[in-house]
Parts: sequence; structure tokens; C-alpha cells
Amino acid sequence: MDGLQVVVIGGTNGIGYAIAKGFLTEGSTVHIISRNSNKEITDELTLAFNRRVFFYNCDAADAEALALISKDINGNTGGKIDIVNSNVGNGRGSATPVPPRKEWDLSWNTNFISALNAVGIFSENLIENNGSLIFISSIAGMEFLGAPVVYSTAKSALISFAKSLSHKLAPKVRVNVVSPGNVWVKNGTWDIKMKENPEKVQNMLNEKVPLKRFGLPAEVSDLVLFLSSTKASFITGGCFVIDGGQTTSF
Repeated sequence: MDGLQVVVIGGTNGIGYAIAKGFLTEGSTVHIISRNSNKEITDELTLAFNRRVFFYNCDAADAEALALISKDINGNTGGKIDIVNSNVGNGRGSATPVPPRKEWDLSWNTNFISALNAVGIFSENLIENNGSLIFISSIAGMEFLGAPVVYSTAKSALISFAKSLSHKLAPKVRVNVVSPGNVWVKNGTWDIKMKENPEKVQNMLNEKVPLKRFGLPAEVSDLVLFLSSTKASFITGGCFVIDGGQTTSF
């Protein structure tokens, strides 16, 4: 994957950060888009890999802002974008069966519209370069797991969207989805819960996850890199679960 131009949307923390590191390890040039002004992260990556990592401060749910940022990215890549990874997500939400509209809008914009905007803005680049598009969804979009309704619905829609796109953008662009289960991120939700009640969390892992542990961001990154590579050249329209066996459906 040496020399490829990769856009990682939501790449300054957790899974997205691990994906960015994975592509850098393989010799790709990485362009990170994040709504968090965390340029220090990309400066650290630039120093670690001795290669410039581009950073663009933008909320991908804002189509106009993302379109403006895409001009900068096209300027830095000459329009050659090979891979786009849409990684933006937020699992917050109430346990209310039918949450208020404000909660729907917030989750929908973060978990679905950000990906929709990315497709609308970068699909032409991907078509020109026979590229690959990877969405990060969640097992909460595949089965009932007690996650907030707004989050599960948006992630489910993302999987359906990718399936349709895999037909509409073929044969030029491959489109796939990765659906992680419980992934441990330093200072993330599970890290906090583990510190608050380690026994409860471990019981959940023992009862719900056959491998009895959390997944790691680097493990998700490895799957994304495989699906983006020529080794996966006949794979499109797939939804790939990485959850330690937690889901029970086929």
C-alpha cells in the first residue's frame, strides 16, 4: 500500500487513530479529518513515521465545511485519493424507546450524515482512482444489544447504505463495512466503566463475549487495512464483524 493517498475521517483517537497508524506503517500518505483541533496528534505521527501527516479541522457532518476541506486535500494529493475511511461515530443516547427529535438529529448527523457527506464529496476521486471506501459501523446496527435506539438505527442505516453503494459504484470502487464490538480505548467509555466497576464489566465480557475480552483498535485497523488492500480485490458489499464472537446471528 506504499504511496497510496488515504483519507481517515475521525482519525485522532481510538479506532480512527489506529487506522491512520496502520496505513502509515504500510507506507501510505494519510490525511486526517477531525472536528477536534488535535493537530498535535498528527505532528506526533509525522515525527514517528518521518513522513508528513496532513491534518484538516472539520466536522464531517457539515457538508459545506467538508467540501471546502476537500479542496485542500485535492491540492495536497493532486486529486489522487485511493482510500476513504469514514470512522466518525458516537454511541451516546438515552434509553428512551422513542427519543426526542433533538437526540435523533444529533446521532443521525454524527453516525450517518458524516458518512453520506464523505461519499458525496470524495466518490468522484475514488472512481477516478479505482479506490476503496470503508465505513466503520457497529454490531449495535446488526442486532439488539441494548444500545441507544438512535445509535443502533443510524449504524444499521450505514450498513444498508454501503450495500447499495457497492452496486452503484462498482466496478470502479469497492465499498465495505467493518462492524466492531466492544473495543477498549484509553480514556474511552469502556476504560471509564472498567475503572468504576471492573467486576461488572468483566462479568459482561465473560457472559457475552466468547473470547472474554475487549477488542483493541489495532485489531480493527488490521481488518480495515486488509479490506483496503489488493488482497481483498474481489470483496465488496460486505459487512465484517469483529466482536470476539458476541453477536449470535449469521
